[in-house]
Amino acid sequence: MPEISVIIPAFNSEKTVQETIRSVLNQTFTDFEVIVVDDGSKDSTLNVVSSVTDPRVKVFSYKNAGVSTSRNRGFAQATGEYVSFLDADDLWTPDKLEAQYKALQKNPQAAVAYSWVDYIDQNGKFFCAGNHVTASGNIYEKLLLHNLLENGSNPLIRRQAFADTGGFDPALSSVADWDMWLRLSAHYEFVAVPSPQVLYRVTAGSMSSNFLKLEAEGLHLIEAAFNQAPISLQHLKKRSLSALYRYLTFNSLGSTPSRQNGLCAARFLWSAIANDFSIVLEWKRMLIALVKIVAFVSLPPKQSQVFLIKTKQLFAR
Repeated sequence: MPEISVIIPAFNSEKTVQETIRSVLNQTFTDFEVIVVDDGSKDSTLNVVSSVTDPRVKVFSYKNAGVSTSRNRGFAQATGEYVSFLDADDLWTPDKLEAQYKALQKNPQAAVAYSWVDYIDQNGKFFCAGNHVTASGNIYEKLLLHNLLENGSNPLIRRQAFADTGGFDPALSSVADWDMWLRLSAHYEFVAVPSPQVLYRVTAGSMSSNFLKLEAEGLHLIEAAFNQAPISLQHLKKRSLSALYRYLTFNSLGSTPSRQNGLCAARFLWSAIANDFSIVLEWKRMLIALVKIVAFVSLPPKQSQVFLIKTKQLFAR
């Protein structure tokens, strides 16, 4: 049996899934299986995946049920002692599995190893660096505040720990990964690999760009999480809400300029400040956000883009 099972849920991913699979097959650690779960794709995803001839790749096809159910279906087929999930448009650097595997071998008390994240655009070009947070051990309190693993394509998890935690919540999609890492952290230690090994692709149609859905699921998750959290941590709830709205603010301002996105960003920023007024002390970041909001709301898209490029150059001086 392979040591690691890599599970790739895929839905209408014909443009990216082959590159995603190749990023796994090119790993320096080679004792793995790749389980691709086609979630009822309407495009040629299944044909693209089936054309990969490596015997380590196994393909399963189901009716559409969402990313969380697809991940759970993949885990049901997995045979490895460790599992890792990879969305069908994201990539790994070649040393990702090896580094995380070694981290868990050196830290037997930990059940989850995670790496830093960088962001790429739809063409696979570097877009921006992630948060690059390094926190090991009991990180439950930190995960209550925000998803420091950043996405669902990140960690390597001991199989038994994942099974005991109960799988991904089928009712969630946008924040299903945060929910899972939070539930794992309530019982297990994490270990960080301080290197950007997960490349998260930012596209207009990605779940992270569906702001209102992400807001609704995020609020639901925070409410549920703090209902379970001890009394000693209840004071963190407003900071958690502020962190969610800060993320939504800059996520929406990283999208295509439009009046609607600008108005969403304005509401998100107001909610972030209302829950944690101290963030106004980050005056430069707040000022940049306000300038972008004004440009989004008051200028046509093309003029807004030109204005923002010039503004970025000004702030960079």
